[in-house]
Amino acid sequence: MFGIELVDAAFLPAAMVALLAGILSFLSPCVLPIVPPYLAYMTGVGVGGLKTGERSAVVPALFFVMGLSTVFLLMGMAASAFGRVFLQYQEYLVKASGVVIVIMGLHFLRLFRIPFLDTEARMDVGDRGGSAMGAYVLGLAFAFGWTPCIGPQLGMILSLAAGGAAVERGMTLLAVYALGLGVPFLLSAIFINRAMGVMNRIKPHLKLIERVMGALLVIVGVALYTGQFARFAYWLLETFPALALVG
Repeated sequence: MFGIELVDAAFLPAAMVALLAGILSFLSPCVLPIVPPYLAYMTGVGVGGLKTGERSAVVPALFFVMGLSTVFLLMGMAASAFGRVFLQYQEYLVKASGVVIVIMGLHFLRLFRIPFLDTEARMDVGDRGGSAMGAYVLGLAFAFGWTPCIGPQLGMILSLAAGGAAVERGMTLLAVYALGLGVPFLLSAIFINRAMGVMNRIKPHLKLIERVMGALLVIVGVALYTGQFARFAYWLLETFPALALVG
């Protein structure tokens, strides 16, 4: 696709993990509750104004997703470039990444707490509500600054991106992660009233979602450290040969 060969042995399972991580990031305890206020701020109306359709949140939400996607794509490119520079040490880097990812996963499983991940590093974007450019800047700030919620998941995807030599691979993995995080945000803006109802039903289960995210981090971390991630990738391609045609 687009003349770029993206599929290597580990790309497909990595892309699946990236998509799931993006969705779980959206559903995480400190992202999901702020979706309605963010949409209201970006459109320049209150939450009540969103419910009554006083102003559409779709365009601002689109620019917000573009903003966070810009940062994620740059991160993916940087991670792949880093992996290429240290290609001779890649085996050790992957194992180290696996250990760090497992530790972060245990934090989300609440087996212990890491103070750094319990603090928020938000960027002040000033009074930019109600404009598309303001929404774009807010997306940039969100991607850079929302450390407690998306930091560990993002770190996991960056580790997977650094495991491949192709810059396109890293950028694509981060694009898939942005898709998992951004599409639910856009759908919330399009179907705002229904989305708020769904969010209210999900809120009692946020701790469970956090633990699912922790379990995913632990599984991926262990798989990276032991080499099982690559073995699973080869098994996937051998079992479903048609997947090799993707790209």
